[in-house]
Amino acid sequence: MRQQRYLKRRRQESEHNFIIVLILSAISNQFAPGVRRYAVPVFIFAGIVAGVAPPVGAFALLVGGAILWFFRDPSRQPSGPGIVSPAEGRVTVIREEGEQIRIGIFLNVTDVHVARAPIAGEVTQCTHREGAHRPAFMKDSPRNERVDIAVTTSDGPAEISLIAGAVARRIHPYVDTGTPIKRAQRIGHIDFGSRVDVLLPPKYTIDDLLIGDGDKLRAGESIVARQKWILVSAIISRRRHVWAHGCVGLVIDERVAQIRLWPSIPPCSRYHRMSDQQW
Repeated sequence: MRQQRYLKRRRQESEHNFIIVLILSAISNQFAPGVRRYAVPVFIFAGIVAGVAPPVGAFALLVGGAILWFFRDPSRQPSGPGIVSPAEGRVTVIREEGEQIRIGIFLNVTDVHVARAPIAGEVTQCTHREGAHRPAFMKDSPRNERVDIAVTTSDGPAEISLIAGAVARRIHPYVDTGTPIKRAQRIGHIDFGSRVDVLLPPKYTIDDLLIGDGDKLRAGESIVARQKWILVSAIISRRRHVWAHGCVGLVIDERVAQIRLWPSIPPCSRYHRMSDQQW
């Protein structure tokens, strides 16, 4: 009997320690700020009822763990040059709007819901618009509640839209008008299920896209578009820099020993010869 009481007390202490560790983790920078609003009350409830009704306490712990998983905010780095994905999810929209291209990304409940800047620039306007809360994968989801972040970049104007879904009820932008942003910087998050759109600068065309409908992307890491003109470094007798258009390289008097491209760019296979006078 005494041993059973001892084991029960040890189990309760372990549960309480686990709750404390989870709460401390939720307060750290590994999670989006909104995690406190949802996770901490669940863990407190689990700690209170664990000694009275262990099954209920265990279920509450599972719910709290699911909330932590939803609000996770892992570190991400771009995988190469170009415009990075503003969100983690699946591509559901690719269309032309005037001189610009819109890319829509649907986030389900298992995706990271922290949005990132697809390109460096400065926020010129941050607008919150009230609206409905339809499922984010539906065609009329652009009418949902949303936050539009207009950005001026070196390639022209761009826009990132954080759109709420059927479950999502709160959008938390981290930036405001006049805020300078870096590529892949965190710019906001949405609570529970949503969609993120990016309107590319006018310089980008359909031919510059590296993604297709249905592709799975990672926020701040996957490259969604890259202009075809990419600076390459060529080791030639005069140690000059040349430009490559797609896979077409420039060669001067056939004195190129090696052409080095940015990561993930295929090696040049065709060359266009230029004389010193043309150069």
